[in-house]
Amino acid sequence: MYLKDLWPDDDEIDAIVSRSVKPDHFRRVYEPMFAMTEAHSDAISPLYDWRAQSAYIRRPPYWERTLKGMRPLAVLGDNITTDHLSPSNAILPDSAAGEYLAKMGLPEEDFNSYATHRGDHLTAQRATFANPTLINEMAVIDGQVKKGSLARVEPEGQVTRMWEAIETYMARKQPLIIIAGADYGQGSSHDWAAKGVRLAGVEAIVAEGFERIHRTNLIGMGVLPLEFKAGVNRVTLGIDGTETYDVIGAHTPRADLTLVIHRKNGERIDVPVTCRLDTAEEVSIYDAGGVLQRFAQDFLESSKAAAL
Repeated sequence: MYLKDLWPDDDEIDAIVSRSVKPDHFRRVYEPMFAMTEAHSDAISPLYDWRAQSAYIRRPPYWERTLKGMRPLAVLGDNITTDHLSPSNAILPDSAAGEYLAKMGLPEEDFNSYATHRGDHLTAQRATFANPTLINEMAVIDGQVKKGSLARVEPEGQVTRMWEAIETYMARKQPLIIIAGADYGQGSSHDWAAKGVRLAGVEAIVAEGFERIHRTNLIGMGVLPLEFKAGVNRVTLGIDGTETYDVIGAHTPRADLTLVIHRKNGERIDVPVTCRLDTAEEVSIYDAGGVLQRFAQDFLESSKAAAL
């Protein structure tokens, strides 16, 4: 017995739909929904009732942006994938996300995966760079780069778990930057990979190249993608993670901007980079703070126009 022997053909399905699915079914549900009178408005709120104890979807914070005085959260090599940026695998109990969910009272058997919790920004933050195979070139212990979900807090120079570094920088309101090699963000398209770095406080990413979809996801979250010029990279510039960074210039499509590197010894280096906002529409989305803020602006403007 095979499924094809039991499965109805298209004609049978169409006949059942024709007999059973009627326009009136939809009218009974949707017409009252969109015909709310002012008398209903006091009793029925159109806003989502956010649950404080939800571990799946929360109202996220929105940060003021700055492109000055940024510290590197990570200095990365080539071929950093979205799984390095924010893995989708099962949440382990000894991970930062697992410890957080346990404190929330969630039993270990309900931890699920990082992907299922991407609507909760507190879990998404703890998923950022949580991949145990990550190689952050700043995480140097005993003269060797140590693999894992690690970062180095500056200016102290202390290597710690990635989440603890993010938490420290958040408390300091320290803007962050990521320096990377070629093909940054390759692999499967994880929207939360861009969301995680933005919520961690990353303002800009300077790489030798970006995967196409991840670049647009970064812009949608309000993160500025910048590209080194040919022949210039973290190695030729001698970047070690002790620096601070500014970005100078008007971010018009594919504009030449200046990445200002302030070394620990006081030296300043001005590095030309390409703004990877490739179109006027991408500039508009970035200027709004991201796609959600842009949508909110468009909605408010259209509502004002309709009221006039």
